[in-house]
Amino acid sequence: MGLFKAIKEYTELAKLQSKMARHFHFFSEQKEWLNKLKNIDRHVKSAHNQSHILQFLTAILELPEAVKGCIVEAGAYKGGSTAKISLFAAHKKRQFYCFDSFEGLPQNSEQHIKSTEGHSIQDWFKPGNFSGSLEEVKKNVADHGDISVCQFIKGWFEDTLPGFKEPVALAYLDVDLASSTRTCLKYLYPLLSPGGAIYSQDGDFPLVIDVFKDENFWINEVGCSAIPEMEGLGKKITIIRKPQ
Repeated sequence: MGLFKAIKEYTELAKLQSKMARHFHFFSEQKEWLNKLKNIDRHVKSAHNQSHILQFLTAILELPEAVKGCIVEAGAYKGGSTAKISLFAAHKKRQFYCFDSFEGLPQNSEQHIKSTEGHSIQDWFKPGNFSGSLEEVKKNVADHGDISVCQFIKGWFEDTLPGFKEPVALAYLDVDLASSTRTCLKYLYPLLSPGGAIYSQDGDFPLVIDVFKDENFWINEVGCSAIPEMEGLGKKITIIRKPQ
């Protein structure tokens, strides 16, 4: 990570940590929760910057009780984000569903070249990349998260998501591919409760941005009347909200 990006990450992380701390009344609690996250980062290999996942974790803390439903993650890798989300889902008494092939990325012919941030993403997303076995992910969550609120759904998204019917309050997508993003949005957005949101960690990938901006997809495949409200289009974290 270059100096400018490191400073940007540090600044964003400090802001988010301060925002998260407001939900814990005592300094000892704030320190305990930050230490839990640092412990996961020390022990589990992750594909996210701390600030990226912390945006989602803060959203869980801020989730109103009136927004019903579970927490969903699509794309677990080694279970670093899964462990973090499980802790916050348990704290808010929400059930948590983790979807992954647990075999890495699927077969694909997508030609990713550069992110909107300018760095190369060529050859990042070959079949089998970002693989973590179900046993490995479960162990990491059991060791460092709260596995009591977790359900793990193994398989390719196009096989597992059509049968999922639970109301969703928040979802976190780290699926890399435009095709996987389409599948997740097609089946998860209709399940979002009013006031709920989908966070994509792949918002800086041009092929994924094309999916977000595809009006025909939203209307004819997802069933929306128009492209839904989005925040951060073109940035690393893109948020898609369901109106109240």
